[in-house]
Amino acid sequence: MAPIVLVHGIFNHVRGATPEEAALRRAADCRPRLAESLGRLSVEVPELVMAYYADLLRPELPEQAQSARDDADFEGLSGGQQAKAAEWLVAAGAPVLEDPQNVGLAPLRQMLGWLVDERGGRLGAAVREQMIRRLERTLVTNLRELEAYTSWPERRRTVRERVAAVIQREMPAVLIAHSLGSYVTYETLHAFPELEVDLLVTVGSPLRVPSLARRLDPGLRAGRGTRPAGVGRWVNIADVGDVVAVPPKLGEVFPVEQDEICDNGLGFHGFGGYLANGLLAAAIAPYIS
Repeated sequence: MAPIVLVHGIFNHVRGATPEEAALRRAADCRPRLAESLGRLSVEVPELVMAYYADLLRPELPEQAQSARDDADFEGLSGGQQAKAAEWLVAAGAPVLEDPQNVGLAPLRQMLGWLVDERGGRLGAAVREQMIRRLERTLVTNLRELEAYTSWPERRRTVRERVAAVIQREMPAVLIAHSLGSYVTYETLHAFPELEVDLLVTVGSPLRVPSLARRLDPGLRAGRGTRPAGVGRWVNIADVGDVVAVPPKLGEVFPVEQDEICDNGLGFHGFGGYLANGLLAAAIAPYIS
């Protein structure tokens, strides 16, 4: 049994690996970053396990087509998906440049540029363009993988079952869920109320993105989310510039005990940046030391 179970977000598919191999690889990738933060508290990293499900959200496409899909940009989105991207960016604080239902590629990139300028300050042209591209790729990949999860009932059920099986097997004290993984985890813990964790930590969570919150299972009640029965304490952490975690504080809608805003620098959405953050270490240390 592992004291910590991680639930990954986007960008975690491992081509050519079995789910078991991919889970081991992703857990090994995360361990050094968690060691950074816990080390500052003189706490050793215990055994940790990754609940891996990225393979379940990949359509069976030829490798060439899959590679094109991975090169995520706004051009590859449908009109409806572009409208969702616009709604997401408005929730992140970008100005409404035109009707989100009829938004075009140029306004979407203008909205991204506004966010980069607002949060990044004065950047050189090359760095600014790189940041816009990173944000675009992050947002598009989130939209695609979240749509794959929420739109395919059978795979939604299968993803939940796999994550639940890991939690049931490991019986962790701490469950750390990142990005799309926080959405999956919220639904999984509700679908399997017998699962118990002392501490749930959500990082970079899109649970409050309007278009996604409307599709939650179970849905919001009178605009509020409910606590999974087996969760002892819930802490949420979001980076101030994380375009996925918008609005950043979950406490206005979900029953979290602690809502924290941090600054991970250029690693605004990466799981590693959150794992290396002192706020996360302080939250989980009492449960593993």
